[in-house]
Amino acid sequence: MTFSALKRHGKARRGFTLIETALATIIVGVGVVAIVSAQQAFHIKNNWSTHASTATLLGNEIREMTLNLPRYDPVTGQAYWGSEPNEGWVGDFDDIDDFDGDGGGLIFSADFDPPNGPINAQREIIANMPGWTQIVEVYNVDPFDITSLQDDGTTNMLRVEVVVT
Repeated sequence: MTFSALKRHGKARRGFTLIETALATIIVGVGVVAIVSAQQAFHIKNNWSTHASTATLLGNEIREMTLNLPRYDPVTGQAYWGSEPNEGWVGDFDDIDDFDGDGGGLIFSADFDPPNGPINAQREIIANMPGWTQIVEVYNVDPFDITSLQDDGTTNMLRVEVVVT
């Protein structure tokens, strides 16, 4: 049988059929879409982990700032909950209950006008952090159950809660 005879009977082919080409295109296309989707998921997770690290840093700054402070004012004791009348700025705070403001928590944010935060452990505003906020609340809690809130100033156990957004 000669080549021309094979060609007439459909035995010899010199290229791909339309179906083979379409299947190859679909397979390659699905692979590319999968790679792009995986890359997008990676970027989303990377963005989340960057934000989580920044939030942890900002929470730890408040922790570092309040770590060695007494629970209540060294001079007035438990007479005032929150900042004393002469303590108008975070640099004046000399005890942990001052960080509850006037019983409603403190907000340190770059979005305020003028900005008052977020702040670091040295009580300085951290520059170039728009959109980040530290919300600090101090609770008086039962020493045997820190989830049980008590009236302000009634126990020596305090819980400092920092929410970073």
